[in-house]
Amino acid sequence: MSKDAPRDKSADDAPPTFREAMAAAASRSGLGRVTPGETPTGGALLAAVGGVRGLVESILPGLGFLVVYTITKNLVPSVIAPLAVALVFIVIRIVTRQGLTTAIAGALLLGISAGLALFTGNASDSFVPGFFINGAVVLVILISFIARRPFIGLVVGLLLNDDDWRKDPAKLRVATIASILWIGLFGLRLAVEVPLYLADNPSALAATKLIMGVPLYAALLWVTWLLVRTAWRAQEQPDDGH
Repeated sequence: MSKDAPRDKSADDAPPTFREAMAAAASRSGLGRVTPGETPTGGALLAAVGGVRGLVESILPGLGFLVVYTITKNLVPSVIAPLAVALVFIVIRIVTRQGLTTAIAGALLLGISAGLALFTGNASDSFVPGFFINGAVVLVILISFIARRPFIGLVVGLLLNDDDWRKDPAKLRVATIASILWIGLFGLRLAVEVPLYLADNPSALAATKLIMGVPLYAALLWVTWLLVRTAWRAQEQPDDGH
């Protein structure tokens, strides 16, 4: 056969399977940026939240809302400022040829939030989309429990290509505990922020969102990976007995 014969590219051109797509999404998640089998360091966790740039991009828009609203008490500049900051970050990423997906998704969410607040004339309404996101995460994790596949176990199983994790009681227990912790985080956000929304206190909402955002996310990511590391590495340790 001639080595110049055309190669069948059907496998290369085939769309990714559902598992492949989920694995790719998991690898881009915070857990996917912490090296499996290693204790997460400060640098690894910084990478998990997108590095210094990701940290700034996550915090600065919310901080912009808080500062502008506290000073002006004016709706329009308060909701436009975070969106403007996000657009600046997109331009910077374009100039430096960095990935745009996360930045565009963040700007889109900020645009929806700003549009809702401008439509209703209430600055507190800019936080409503966040409530739905938190509620959706809680719902997804609850559904994973009903399906007997705790969400964190699904993520780790995809990352480590471990299809049999549910058969290991230690892994299943750790995945369950970690998933409950994540429900706790997103549920706590709702429990604290919704009453502030009902009290129409945008400044307190902005401050609370900052405090309960990246800092708690990073801390829980650390705890989750330590738990996961304990269960998954236990199976990798060589048995000294003969």
